[in-house]
Amino acid sequence: MSINIKTSGAHHIALRSTNLERSKQFYIETLGFSIIKETPALFLFSAGGTAFGVRAPEADTPGGDKFNPHRVGLDHIALACEDETELERVAAALTEAGVENTGIKLDETLGKQYVAFKDPDHISWEFYMI
Repeated sequence: MSINIKTSGAHHIALRSTNLERSKQFYIETLGFSIIKETPALFLFSAGGTAFGVRAPEADTPGGDKFNPHRVGLDHIALACEDETELERVAAALTEAGVENTGIKLDETLGKQYVAFKDPDHISWEFYMI
């Protein structure tokens, strides 16, 4: 029997960082998202209508740990883009800010354009045309 969950979408997404200050600089200063709340071990920012929480590493986090999209769990996060001009602007701005990215690519499966990039912990993101 199906549960049939009724939802308007994601409430929040929580990420773990190896360096909270470095992540904060990336998401707030480089990408320009707005802080919603901040504590010593966490900050929340808003991307569109979704809240993202970035947590500091736990004491038992292995040294040199980084995100791997090929392991079970999160593969990537895709933010919706409604305007091709904005996609082009963001791709250029990522490059200008020194954020390694794919440039604008075409997703052959869905026939949509996107630009992919990674945060300082190598968490994979896409800015994806809807």
